[in-house]
This record gives sequence, C-alpha cells and structure tokens, in this order.
Amino acid sequence: MELFEKCITLPYINAENEASFAAERRGSALEIWFEPSKGAVDWRNNLDFPARAYGKWFAHRGFVRVWCSAERYLGGLILDPAVRRIRVVGYSHGAALAVLCHEYAWYHRPDLRDRLTGYGFGCPRVVWGLAPKDRWQSFTVVRNRDDLITHLPPRILGYTHVGSLLEIGVRGHYSPIDAHRPENYLKELKKCGFF
Repeated sequence: MELFEKCITLPYINAENEASFAAERRGSALEIWFEPSKGAVDWRNNLDFPARAYGKWFAHRGFVRVWCSAERYLGGLILDPAVRRIRVVGYSHGAALAVLCHEYAWYHRPDLRDRLTGYGFGCPRVVWGLAPKDRWQSFTVVRNRDDLITHLPPRILGYTHVGSLLEIGVRGHYSPIDAHRPENYLKELKKCGFF
C-alpha cells in the first residue's frame, strides 16, 4: 500500500510530451516513479494506440512516445554503474511507462536483472504481438478487478499484458470506471495487505 500511496502523492518532474516522473536514489538503490494521466496531452497519448516498432518488438505508440521523452532524463540514472538495485512503479498511464522503463533497465543493465522489480497499478496493455516475456519476469501488474483501463487497448487488437498479474478486490464491487479510481485501489490494497 505504501508504494501506491507514494506513487499518487509524489511531486513529479514534467518533460516533453508531458512525461511525468520522479527518481530517488538511496545509496546504490534507484527508484523511478511515473505519474498517472493528468491532462489533455496524456489522454491524447493514451488514445494513440496503434502499435509501433520499439526495438525488435511492438508497443503502444503513444506510450512509446512519452517513454522516449522520459528516457532522455532517466537513461543516465539507470546506466550509472553505482546503481545496484532498481525499482520502477507507476499508476495508470504511469504504469504503462513503468512497463517500458522496466524493459529498458532489463535490456541495458543485464547485471541487475535479479535486482530489478516493477509494479504497474491499474496498468493498461502496452505490448502488441509477441515480445520476449522474460524481460518482465519481475514486473507485476496490479489490477483492481473490473478496472476498465487494465483491459485497454483490447486484446482483440493484439495487445497483451506482460509480467505477472495480481488481481485485487471483488468482481462486481465497482463499476469499470470506479474500479480504476485511486481511492478504490487504496481501499483494496489495504484489505489485501500488499505493497
């Protein structure tokens, strides 16, 4: 629960394309946080879901655009050899960016793969088609059951979740929109005692 509370209350830095992130360094540990949607630019990127190439696989075009803006600022932190542990956390739009940031750290820091973790609360689908699933072995998508955003873009369009899926809450307790609200994630996280 502390991870989620911190994610929704941190002050964030805004970069190009409204990439909103925070980074904290404690000794050799690096934590990277991504903010949920907060304005019209974020929503335009959320809805720009045609797949585009990202390396040798495909991902949601709007999220890739925003991640590439954040990467300019975060890449150097991730690549710093003094960093020995990385945790990436995001909520909603920020969770999608956390998926891409986690993969970036996995790819560029093979020495940290066993000390890399990621959490995406209310995470939309980011990856399209087939992608190497091992890149997200330590990434957890946390879904409040019935959360509409976690079912978008639709699977029928070729999108999929990566990492492991942890469902919280009770099916039918919230509407698909209410299930995504931060206060309801907090309620359900308190009940289950995770994070």
